[in-house]
Amino acid sequence: MTTSSPSGFGGNSGYRGQRFRRPETPDAHRINHRITAREVRVISDTGEQLGVLSLRDALVAAEKVELDLVEVAPTANPPVCRIMDYGKFKYKEQKKAAEAKKHRSESTTKELRIRYATDIGDLEVKLRQAREFLTAGDKVKFSMRFRGREVAYVNLGVVKFNQISERLADIATIDEKSPMYGRQIYIVYAPSKSAKPATAAPAGNKDND
Repeated sequence: MTTSSPSGFGGNSGYRGQRFRRPETPDAHRINHRITAREVRVISDTGEQLGVLSLRDALVAAEKVELDLVEVAPTANPPVCRIMDYGKFKYKEQKKAAEAKKHRSESTTKELRIRYATDIGDLEVKLRQAREFLTAGDKVKFSMRFRGREVAYVNLGVVKFNQISERLADIATIDEKSPMYGRQIYIVYAPSKSAKPATAAPAGNKDND
């Protein structure tokens, strides 16, 4: 039988004792002896329902498998606790948050402005830029503004967007688009999961850069 450490858990592992002394943030779950309820409903580390136990018995059950008792539903009656490795749980949560933040920061939206009357040469330049951005993993937003009486030509802008969609179909999918009316319309493309690297443009088009 192991001797009890100040935390009430086995004292045969210096690592365990050190982990239990680690300070928690104010918003962290209540764990182990920070749980204040006298009785708790316990779920084992394998997902087994252990029923309603006294806090003492629940702590003993967690100690037997050298894991933490974590209060996961404090407002339930009685509160629900789960036996788990809280350090590993927090690490996974922090890793998920970091990955999500990384993807948000890496994926940006590049805006390219065109007109309903943009000629073929200028459109080719914009399309090459769009392909470069999409290949790099960025989204691309084509926006079009109509001045004064130009609003009567929104339908021509829609035609232009349709042409762009056809040209980028092999590398992008439509992520978002505005209502096709008003003085400004836009369409956003996201890189396709099956996107292929952009092919080099014909040498004769370099003069348009």
